Amino acid sequence: MTVKDKVVVITGASSGIGAATTQVLAQAGAKLVIGARREDRLAKLAEPFGNDQIRYQATDVTNQDQVKSLVDLAIKTFGHVDVLFNNAGLMPLSEMAELKVNEWERMVDVNIKGVLYGIAAVLPHMIERHSGQIITTDSVAGHIVHPGTAVYSGTKWAIQAIMDGLRQEQAANHIKTTMISPGAVNTELFSTISDPKRRAAVEADEKNNGLTATDVANAVLYAIDQPDNVAVNEVLLRPVTQQR
Repeated sequence: MTVKDKVVVITGASSGIGAATTQVLAQAGAKLVIGARREDRLAKLAEPFGNDQIRYQATDVTNQDQVKSLVDLAIKTFGHVDVLFNNAGLMPLSEMAELKVNEWERMVDVNIKGVLYGIAAVLPHMIERHSGQIITTDSVAGHIVHPGTAVYSGTKWAIQAIMDGLRQEQAANHIKTTMISPGAVNTELFSTISDPKRRAAVEADEKNNGLTATDVANAVLYAIDQPDNVAVNEVLLRPVTQQR
């Protein structure tokens, strides 16, 4: 089945990978329901495509009811959901000894619980339809840890376990699972780093060497645009100059 006319729900759609994926999939003919906290950005993103192709709703993925409401909007508007793209995430990097416990908790809430809320919202519908695909933004950090990435990497390792467990449990229901695991990407994600020096270093690296958000969006398109019998379980992509 091609991407055209597939119904896709995207969280974290107001910027970066989510916004780029919205544009790439819309241009390929998908129907989208997009969510993020910044509704004004969603409106601007959806405007060129019109209500017949894109609907949007303010969504905080740490609120389970709001995530379910986003999925319900897709079903009400387009009749079903083919794909959920759990994309919302945070990356406030810090070393463990800095004890930024509030940032750790926020990462767990968004990067792990937000994904679980998305799965909970759409899985019964996909089981009933005996079809569907759940995609989650993971990271190279889900494969390797550096100083300063321990908690962030921990959330991404958790995604590896959650998504592979889901894959095994739902294979008989023809529900595909995909992790999109990029290296450095030039997006706003660095802005969640609270330490100014670390934030500036990450920003410079991503702007000078990172993938574009569209590079990652094209990986999402590739994962969706496969025959019904093919599941792309992970796409791991880095800038060609990134060694680790």
